[in-house]
Amino acid sequence: MRFEFTAPLWEWSARAEWFFVTVPDEASADIREIPRPPRGFGSVRVSVRVGGSSWTTSIFPDSTVGCYVLPIKKAVRVAEGLAEGGEVAVSLTVLDL
Repeated sequence: MRFEFTAPLWEWSARAEWFFVTVPDEASADIREIPRPPRGFGSVRVSVRVGGSSWTTSIFPDSTVGCYVLPIKKAVRVAEGLAEGGEVAVSLTVLDL
């Protein structure tokens, strides 16, 4: 199952230098409905592409916004010229099916 969306990059206030984008409401709801084995912290394994960068990681549920959040590692932020508050075009594929 693949999702494409654009969302702003934000820094986690509890931990400096950790940056995320929020998976939109509708995509988060669709991902929650996918049957899969339970994983730590409710995480879901995904493959991600942002610009010319691709990697595998996990998305995590964020109870404060009711959606999943996608961590964007520093190497990707640097390679793609991403800055806090900027829009990030994401292609995300769920691997836990």
